[in-house]
Amino acid sequence: MDEVTISEEDRRQLGLWAADCVERALPLFEAKAPSDPRPREAIEGIRAFVHEGKRTAHLRSLAWAAHAAAREVDDPAATAAARAACHAAATPYIHPLATPHQSKHVLGPAVYGALGHELAAGDAGSADDEIRWAIEHAPPQVRALLRRMPARKPGRSRLDTLYHELDAALRR
Repeated sequence: MDEVTISEEDRRQLGLWAADCVERALPLFEAKAPSDPRPREAIEGIRAFVHEGKRTAHLRSLAWAAHAAAREVDDPAATAAARAACHAAATPYIHPLATPHQSKHVLGPAVYGALGHELAAGDAGSADDEIRWAIEHAPPQVRALLRRMPARKPGRSRLDTLYHELDAALRR
């Protein structure tokens, strides 16, 4: 299996972009579970990593807590938003392997955030708008990191389609 080089600056830029993407979807979760701070705390954790540059066990626990929040909320859009937060907090832990699974970790925060918007609106155009926003705001380091990994294939589900569309656009 091929390895890719992932610098700390790559991890910080990925984390910042991921947090920015997820913050656009976080209100979808907070509207359904206003007393559950776990996804917001995950975003705060990734922002702290961006500024301090330290991967800690606390950050990993924040990601898992956001994942638990996604399982516990009873709304598909809120679930997607909390999953986006989980993925964002986990971005510093991406493995330096050139696999489709690792590219999923790069794209997950934006894709799940977009899916949350689509599920909330009941309209694919909402997800398309979020994917466009993510493309426009992706830093060069994120694009370069993704280009070192295998391209995503289209797949069958709507989630697979969103992954493929974002992946293809960021490689251009």
